[in-house]
Amino acid sequence: MTKPKALLLGDIDHAKDTWQSLSDVADLVCPQSTNRKEFLDECRNGKYDGVVVAYRTFQSAALTGLFDEELVKALPKSIRFVAHNGAGYDQVDVHACSARDPPILVSNVPTAVDDATADVNMFLILGALRGFNTSMLALRNGDWRGKSGPPLGHDPEGKVLGILGMGGIGRNLKKKAEAFGMQVQYFNRSKLSDELAGGAKYVSFDELLATSDVLSLNLPLNKNTRHIISTKEFDKMKKDIVIVNTARGAVIDEDALVKALDKGQVLSCGLDVYEEEPKIHPGLVANPHVMLVPHMGTWTVETQTAMEKWCIANVRSALERGKLNSPVPEQKDIQ
Repeated sequence: MTKPKALLLGDIDHAKDTWQSLSDVADLVCPQSTNRKEFLDECRNGKYDGVVVAYRTFQSAALTGLFDEELVKALPKSIRFVAHNGAGYDQVDVHACSARDPPILVSNVPTAVDDATADVNMFLILGALRGFNTSMLALRNGDWRGKSGPPLGHDPEGKVLGILGMGGIGRNLKKKAEAFGMQVQYFNRSKLSDELAGGAKYVSFDELLATSDVLSLNLPLNKNTRHIISTKEFDKMKKDIVIVNTARGAVIDEDALVKALDKGQVLSCGLDVYEEEPKIHPGLVANPHVMLVPHMGTWTVETQTAMEKWCIANVRSALERGKLNSPVPEQKDIQ
């Protein structure tokens, strides 16, 4: 009996044996193409006929481009599942996947990233509050703390942390921030149960902007959240607010952020993600009060391994049970 095929888009760096173990239930295939055009040609020429499920990484977009409507239409009808290795899946057009006949069902890795990303989140909060970046730059330039000395920083204790997007990462961050004596409030699409909120105060979007000392962005990127923080939102915030983003770059209008920093509305910020990464807005690079990390929220051996194993488990479930373990919320009624 012919085995179904599983397509690997991107690299597996840590859970290689776990991926290879799928060979007992599927033929494991990889693309030979080196760019999007070649990949689409392979799809249309039947190279991937018989593939039931694809495992994809964030970095695989360098080969295939975005997982958009054009790509979805080019895929063979045999493909029914896409297992995405990441919590955020804005590279995948879920609407196009759902609209295809038969639909392509998509999974993500919703909780394996929480601890590591919240750790980076807290690191950026502390660094931005204390203003460490100016002195770190001076030190590396052989100038100790700088010619005039750095401005005094601020303690986290007693500061109000506003979390925009109280999902798994936001809730994990809440616990870490409370260990530093911060008071936590949040805004979400809907109010959480008391158990999930864990004592965090639910406020309106406008109240979150107006009353937070530190604003952390922890929401997914979609058409409704793109540039959810822009000029009019900065105008509603406390003067000298600290902004931290470990979600997706485009939830902030970076041009507006640079202007808010330059005029002193925003005291400092810490960023792990950028609108057009790996390109970074020159106004952010030039500002010494901006802490920059190159998208390293999940950049640990333990978390990367856990993510790969989680995603491979989705592939195995698709092959053996015809369903995904962690389907994306938009498709919960399609499974």
